[in-house]
Amino acid sequence: MTDPSMLPGRPRGGALSGPATARAVNVLAPNPSAMTLDGTNTWILSEPGSGLAVVVDPGPLDEGHLQRVVDTAEQAGKRVALTLLTHGHPDHAEGAARFAELTGTRVRALDPALRLGDEGLSAGDVISVGGLELRVVPTPGHTSDSLSFHLPADRAVLTGDTVLGRGTTLVAHPDGRLGDYLDSLRRLRSLTVDDGVHTVLPGHGPVLDDAQGAVEFYLAHRAHRLAQVETAVEDGYRTAAEVVAHVYADVDRSLWPAAELSVRAQLEYLEEHGLI
Repeated sequence: MTDPSMLPGRPRGGALSGPATARAVNVLAPNPSAMTLDGTNTWILSEPGSGLAVVVDPGPLDEGHLQRVVDTAEQAGKRVALTLLTHGHPDHAEGAARFAELTGTRVRALDPALRLGDEGLSAGDVISVGGLELRVVPTPGHTSDSLSFHLPADRAVLTGDTVLGRGTTLVAHPDGRLGDYLDSLRRLRSLTVDDGVHTVLPGHGPVLDDAQGAVEFYLAHRAHRLAQVETAVEDGYRTAAEVVAHVYADVDRSLWPAAELSVRAQLEYLEEHGLI
């Protein structure tokens, strides 16, 4: 068995649900798949001693899961006061409207179509609830509306699908763009270098205790894949499907449709930069 401490980002072992930092508790949604890994991580955030909590990504429209999130907060003496979304994919956001009904909260998101209430989210926003402070970090690329949340007191960042706890993420072309994604990874790297962030609380998979190592791995992986795609095109593989079959031959075929979206994003990036 591989030692987790030797893997990129140093993923934690053990159960995914439960406390992750002094201010963050995960409630794992029951929606495992090849794309969602063990399921969606729904994060309950609260300042120690406070009776208020923030929930990030209620997850799928699963009544049992949504009620478990409420129950977990209440059992800790917390009332959910606000719901936030990292992005609009259904495995993160589909249950948000129902969760808002259960908790009586607003839903804040970058995409106006996902909001419940007048307030959205934008770069540089600071969210304060019951003494808890979260800073909004724009991290587009996986999707155009992807955000991360910097939790300074825990030296942590909630990354949604921008950085996962295991494997690498999808740049969901055409909404997702590779250039934006690379900029977002560099922005996250700056948090690790300049702001002391060392913990990644991802949207899927285990917590990562080496945030800088995880981001550096992602940047290196993207550079490697991009070089492979560029070489494949030079060798005569023209369509995204042809490139996937050549470059992603070692990847489970069930993931090829998703890989094709990433390849389309890479081809677009190479074309925009005059490399093919």
